[in-house]
Formats: sequence, C-alpha cells, structure tokens
Amino acid sequence: MKKMCLLGLILAVACVGFIPAQTTQAAEPVVIGVPTSTGFLEGKEALKAVNLAVEEINARGGVTVGAEKRPFKVESIDIRDAAPGVPVPEALLGLEKIILEKKPVALVVGPFRSEALMAGMDIIAKYKVPLLGTIAMSPASEAKVKKEPEKYKYIFRTCLNAKFLVKYLAGTMAFINKQYGFNKVYIMNQDVAWARKTAEIITKVYFDKAGWTVVGHEAYPTGTSDFSSGLMKVRATGAQVILPIFDMPQSGTLVKQWNAMKVPALLAGFISPLAGPGAWKTFDAKIGGAINCNFEIGSGVYSDKVAKSKAFAKAYEKRWGGPVEAGHGISPAYESVYLLAEAIERAGSLNADAIVAALEKTDRAGAMGRIKFDQGHQVVYDMDPEKAAVAAVLQWNTDGSRTIVFPPTIADGKIKLPAGLKPVK
Repeated sequence: MKKMCLLGLILAVACVGFIPAQTTQAAEPVVIGVPTSTGFLEGKEALKAVNLAVEEINARGGVTVGAEKRPFKVESIDIRDAAPGVPVPEALLGLEKIILEKKPVALVVGPFRSEALMAGMDIIAKYKVPLLGTIAMSPASEAKVKKEPEKYKYIFRTCLNAKFLVKYLAGTMAFINKQYGFNKVYIMNQDVAWARKTAEIITKVYFDKAGWTVVGHEAYPTGTSDFSSGLMKVRATGAQVILPIFDMPQSGTLVKQWNAMKVPALLAGFISPLAGPGAWKTFDAKIGGAINCNFEIGSGVYSDKVAKSKAFAKAYEKRWGGPVEAGHGISPAYESVYLLAEAIERAGSLNADAIVAALEKTDRAGAMGRIKFDQGHQVVYDMDPEKAAVAAVLQWNTDGSRTIVFPPTIADGKIKLPAGLKPVK
C-alpha cells in the first residue's frame, strides 16, 4: 500500500512538468495606416521613415495607452494617386480599403496628390480617422478645415504647404536679386494642383510686387520628359532665372538639358529628383550650380544647426543602407509617428476625438525644427528652427557637394553663379 502511494505521488509530481505554463498575452498592436503612392520616391521613403520611427518607439516598449504599453504596427497600401492616368476615384478606393480592412487608429503620409487629398477628406471625416499628411501640399485642405472644423478636424499636415513653399522660393529669389541684380524669370511647373498654385501665388505675392518680370510661363503634364523647347524659349526671352516646380521623376531631365544646352540662366526652384545626395551620380555630375528647395530640413539634406535633422538622417541611413534622397515628406513622416505617439499618451486613449484634441496642442522640437499646428491643422514653417519648422534651400557645387544657402539661420554659404553667368551691372 505504501509503495502504491509513493508511486502515485511520484507520478503526480512528474505530471506537473506536463502542465503548460501560463503565457503572458501580448498587447494588441496599435495600427498605423500608410495609404500613399509607394511606387514613387517620396512615398517609398516616407514609408521607410514611418517604419523607422515605429521600430524606435517599439524598442522602448511601445506607446503608452492609459496604463498599458502597446506596440505600433504599420499597414500600408499603394493608392497610386501619383501615377499618370490614375483617376482620383481609384485612389480613394485604396484609402477607404485600408480604413475598413486594417482599422488603423490613425493614418500618416496619406495621398500624394492634393486632388486625392481634397476628395479623400470626406472619407476621412466619415470614418473619423486622424490623418497626419506629409506629401500633398494644396492649402485648400486647410481652408476646408477652417470652414468646417468639426467635420474636418481629423486632417492635419506636417509637411509644408504651397504657401510656405512660396515663402522660401520668394526668399531665395530676393537673395538672387540682391546679390546679382537678376529680375527676369521664366516659370516652368508641373500641371498638378500644388505646383500650379505655387506658381500662381509666387507670381502674385512676390514677382508682381518686387519688380520682377515673368517673361514666360509654361505648364507640363505629368510624365513629360523633354523640356528643350521651353529652354529655348528661356534663351529667347532673356530670362536670367528659371523657376522650376516639379515632383515627377522625369523632371530631372530638365536639369540635364539645361546643362547640355548651356542656357544662360540660373536654375533655382524645386525639382524632386535633384533633392538628395544621389542626384550627382544620377545626372552624371551635370547639375553643378543648380539651386533646389528641399521642402523640409531632414528630407534629402540635414543641418548641424538642427540637431534632430542630423540624428534622423543618420538613423535612416543606418537602418536602410542609404541616405534620404527625397526632398519632401520624409522627415515629416518620421515626426508624424512621434506626434501621434505623444498625442495618444497625452490623451490616454485611442479615441479619435481625444487624439485630435491632443494633436492640436503639439509643441515638439523635431527633425524639421519646432513643430506646432495652426488653426488649419498645418505645421507652421518659418525661418528659425527654434521657433518653427524650416525648409532648406541648397546649391549643388561643381565637386558634387551641397551648400545650404537659405534660410540664413541654417545657411552655410551664399548663392554662386555657374560658369558663364554674369551679374547685372
């Protein structure tokens, strides 16, 4: 009997080893949706920046929601709104699809084209999902937020808009005028909403008032890859400055043709493929002297004078094996994740209205400078990174290096004329 009892005790103890241990259930992820044109440079790199920020936050335990730490999870979809010929309704199907299927707490990056953003605002309002947009630039979206704040309060923009771009382009033109006396400009812009609006605003608020003559203005459909006829017009009109405003990949051809044709005019504006360090090799070292406005510091170029722009750029390069090449939307995409995390933690909730209220109180020193929203839910851009977010206007040097020339708070040098161009006496 004693033997049987002892045997039973041994078996009972042994069986304890086969009782499965209780496992700690992982916290449910907080989903961030990224609906944008991922086949284009800005969309592709913005998604990488979002993933980098998420990895950094998750490495520290995730985002605090009330008393719980939860990881972020990224879900993306290519809505193709930047591709030539893709109608806006098709892009909106992708926007609605990611909201319904992935159920994100918020969206970041968002539509590439302003046309898609404007049409998509009603979808975002319908489902009450906050958006931190980083690419589409038309200020018309802010006007809608101001006109119907309760309906459209979910839409925010962390990149600069067309109005702020004009501020930097006009500042650059004023520098050129003061330094060299140039006052004749030929405008070339892509035939899309943000670029058209930029050309319109800079003509009205700067060129017309500052004594400049717009000697020509030409708009090019998305996908155009030959600008030679326009450049011949530049030569014929006696323009001293070419103001390009493009985000399509093909616009890099304009720079090569400007160089090959030796057009006697300073090229100064925004051409997306010209923004990053890889442009020197891409365009066969034929871009010396060109001036490009990188829309936000940290996107394509960083400054030692904005410490977090450098920290972001270095972290991005280490994580993805190469530098940020796009000059627009990348540092804002990275910062948007941190803005969202901080808003969730301040709100102590994933409720959309609570997150919106917390986002409106944002005041963060970030990769673009100081980040605060105005009444239209647009991050304010100005000239001092201690007081606002900033853009960076750079000039390519003949050795392939780049110099930031504007704004003065972060400038490392002055604008130089390419060989063959002379100041107005």
